[in-house]
Amino acid sequence: MTPDGTGVSAPYSRRWIALCVLLVAGFMDLLDVTIVNVTIPTILEDLDAEYAKVEWVIAGYVLGFAALLITGGRLGDTYGRKRMFQVGVTGFTVASLLCGVAPNIDFLIGARFFQGAMSGLMVPQILSIMHATFPTEERGKVLGIWGGVLGSASAAGLVAGGLLLEWNPGGLDWRSIFLVNVPIGIAALIVAWATVPESKSPSAPKLDLVGVLLSVTGILMLVYPLMEGRALGWPAWSFALMGGAAAVLAAFVLYERWHGRTKGSPVIVLSLFRARAFTAGMSVWLLFWTVLGGFFFVWTLYMQVGLGWTPLHAGLTSLAFAFGGATGAGLSVQVFTPRFGRRVLLTGALLNAIGFATYAWVIADRELTIHSWQMLVPLAVSGFGFGLVVAPMVDAILTGVPRRDAGSASGVLNTIQQVGMALGVALSGVLFFGWIDDNADHGVDETVPALRRDLTAEGLPPAAQERVVAQFRTCVRDRSGASDPTAVPASCRTGSPSGDRRLAELLTSTGEQANGHNFARGFAITVGYGAGMMLVVFAGLFAIPRRIETRDLDAEIAPSGDPVSSGSAPTPRD
Repeated sequence: MTPDGTGVSAPYSRRWIALCVLLVAGFMDLLDVTIVNVTIPTILEDLDAEYAKVEWVIAGYVLGFAALLITGGRLGDTYGRKRMFQVGVTGFTVASLLCGVAPNIDFLIGARFFQGAMSGLMVPQILSIMHATFPTEERGKVLGIWGGVLGSASAAGLVAGGLLLEWNPGGLDWRSIFLVNVPIGIAALIVAWATVPESKSPSAPKLDLVGVLLSVTGILMLVYPLMEGRALGWPAWSFALMGGAAAVLAAFVLYERWHGRTKGSPVIVLSLFRARAFTAGMSVWLLFWTVLGGFFFVWTLYMQVGLGWTPLHAGLTSLAFAFGGATGAGLSVQVFTPRFGRRVLLTGALLNAIGFATYAWVIADRELTIHSWQMLVPLAVSGFGFGLVVAPMVDAILTGVPRRDAGSASGVLNTIQQVGMALGVALSGVLFFGWIDDNADHGVDETVPALRRDLTAEGLPPAAQERVVAQFRTCVRDRSGASDPTAVPASCRTGSPSGDRRLAELLTSTGEQANGHNFARGFAITVGYGAGMMLVVFAGLFAIPRRIETRDLDAEIAPSGDPVSSGSAPTPRD
């Protein structure tokens, strides 16, 4: 209560410093989702790892994040959002150190699981703390800034990874992308202790341990086979696990309904889904991030493996998407959404679809002759559309949520995002590598005319040329169908018929070109499907209310154990 007895306190004075800490933590999380992608070739070589193992370095973070995210939101509601945020930042920093000193690939995979799990504790607190710390009139600006972070961090990870590998501080190579988090994490922890205010759910709910176990089990049973199934040829157990995941998640919903009715404080407040905006928004959010997760995964493979670009070249090219995303996110909340409401989301999805479709067309047309400047416009358009969607969608989904359920809603929102990204990686991998496997002759057909000319120049008679071309075609097919693109199939190790070193070098370089053609066409097909899915997102957004407004969540609850009243921020608890 303020001295004048009105019961309304002034906004928390250190809230903008606290916001900086929250943005740094959120940026680190999103950065680490994509920064590993540009280091795949280096990790493969340094740790003598198979390609499937490096896939787990990427997937492990996603799985750990998704598994603990809902729990993290509820723990913040129960034990304090600042406290859980600090635990998450501490664990994330330790995990980054473990990643940076990993002696082998299996250790690195385990550390990435741990790193993702700690993000699952840290990230759900961010939006909840923002809503609890800032008065209503400032939340639009805050969410616009947060949207800008979302719009730039993923692509910025590609740039940061490329720069660190190019700079190679201390000769650390790929390890520097993890070790850089350590000083940042320590600094964020110190500043958070001094500036971030503590807050809890007024009802101080108890943790639903059975609900936690069911939700974690269901998510793992769904995501694990989606990540592993393609490399193993989709064995029967992968489908059994996914079917079991549906049953476990259904049991989770039934249990949560019973628990909420009889004991209260479930992991997920199911009544949230009675709101049309929340349910429709979550469905669209899942599909949106499925498309984006798949795009980022295949994009980095295309640029580095297909085109042979350096990590820095690939990372700098991604700046067009990052700039478009940051610009779109900033303008959407502050300028467009208050005036045009749902039309901003619709425009964003449509622009994203147009950008992806244009990008696919340019790649299919140019293939290996493409340059970075030819990608800039479609990437900027896609990024701007991404930004227009991502910032106001967060607001549209959470504005109708009571403050006492902010942690639960934030956890569900972020879990949906992460599960969407995991689904995107799995599904785009199936589509991308499946197309290459089924259409390996595309690259061969593109390169054989030049290969025949070179063979003629080398003096090979027509009969010998036919044998070389046949062996070359078999090699490309076998390499395209392998689950590990870095492995050399037996058909590619037989050498040239005459044992000529010059001929062997010619076949190797031509094989790389054929592989590049296949990667380019496969990526174009994948992005084309992404454009189509963005049109589905566009249609789904019509279920969102026309007007998107930030409700005064504080005014809807009575002051309780927390010193919170209308329009105020919680008092810091040191």
